[in-house]
Amino acid sequence: MSRPVSDLTVLITGGGRGLGAAIARAFAREGAKVAINYRRSKAAADALASDLGPCAAAFAADVTDVQAVARMVDEIVERLGPPDVLVHNALADFSFNGDARAHLEHLTWTEIVRQTETAVGGTLNCIQALRPHFEARGFGRVVTIGTNLLQNPVVPYHDYTAAKGALLAFTRTAAKELGPLGVTVNMVSGGLLRTTDASAATPDAVFDIVAGQTPLGRVTTPEELADAVLFFASPWARSVTGQNLIVDGGLVFG
Repeated sequence: MSRPVSDLTVLITGGGRGLGAAIARAFAREGAKVAINYRRSKAAADALASDLGPCAAAFAADVTDVQAVARMVDEIVERLGPPDVLVHNALADFSFNGDARAHLEHLTWTEIVRQTETAVGGTLNCIQALRPHFEARGFGRVVTIGTNLLQNPVVPYHDYTAAKGALLAFTRTAAKELGPLGVTVNMVSGGLLRTTDASAATPDAVFDIVAGQTPLGRVTTPEELADAVLFFASPWARSVTGQNLIVDGGLVFG
């Protein structure tokens, strides 16, 4: 079963700014209804929803809170209709600043848990809240956001990368279980993006180095990664599930 993107209602976690906002704009551009989830970025999420028009709205919830997620989904159903697509983009507070990263001798388990609670726990909470709607229609699309640091940990962001590695495993096990319901589950993994709030602390010299090592000769933008997310929600990806698509201009392969 497949449906055009213009016929979909999409929930984007962490959708108020950065990559999430680019994904929201991409879906809105194609005519989808867009539910913009935020935790603290109310002003940005409300402004984005207003800019996208009547088919978009902002909804508050901490994705690590199962009850808050359930309430949010109920609100989305009432306002926009049952979500057909989940894009789990929410990220625990993080800054891609190699000089300030936690080194192994100082890294705590709590830091890894914090990232994993948002990456994997947030995905779990959202899937559980959306599953009845997916099952009722025999259709659903889940897209998680990963990282090419799994293939090339050029900067060892231990907590962030470990959480995304766990999320890739969960993406694949969820694809196995949800497939019989007509639900696909895939991951889109970016590299360093120019520019999001998380990458704003990255020195310009690092962007230049990445661009110089990339076959396309430039750093990927949030808008370019957002278009890859659209693919997994589109009819063209109806037979693709459990996959990890790396969108980084060819910096890494795999």
